[in-house]
Amino acid sequence: MSFAAKPNLVPLQVPPDGRQSENALRIARGAARLLHAHGFSVISELQLPSGRRADLVALNAGGDIWIVEIKSSVADYRADQKWQDYRAHCDRLFFATSLEVPCEIFPPDTGLMVADAFGAQMICDAPEHRLAAATRKAMMLIFARTAALRLQSLIDPAGPYADMDRN
Repeated sequence: MSFAAKPNLVPLQVPPDGRQSENALRIARGAARLLHAHGFSVISELQLPSGRRADLVALNAGGDIWIVEIKSSVADYRADQKWQDYRAHCDRLFFATSLEVPCEIFPPDTGLMVADAFGAQMICDAPEHRLAAATRKAMMLIFARTAALRLQSLIDPAGPYADMDRN
């Protein structure tokens, strides 16, 4: 069923949390589209067990977990070194950026995507470092619970769960 077929239905929209620039939001949208094309479901701004918040976390049907760190400028990359902590929570770690940011600034031991609001291209694949089973289970539970809470908060914005996953 499409929304066009039911004029009384309004598509639900996730409200922006205000942390990202317009450019970062465009990059995230394009990167999420690329991940979806590779069979992944994506959650943005997911709080990790370490307390850090990953820009994009992707999970596929095989249980693979990828994290994508969005960098919208050279200054953004240089100012933020917390991305190194994300390796402990994923099988592959990527950066996503725009055409305006030189690819040479990103570490060679991570993957790289170049994105705009409409899509992305994988410039360099990320090396795989498989998660331990307990870490994978914890990440999958966080992913599932966060997705369910966000969906329920869209369906019932006045409910008690509206901001449970956004600390």
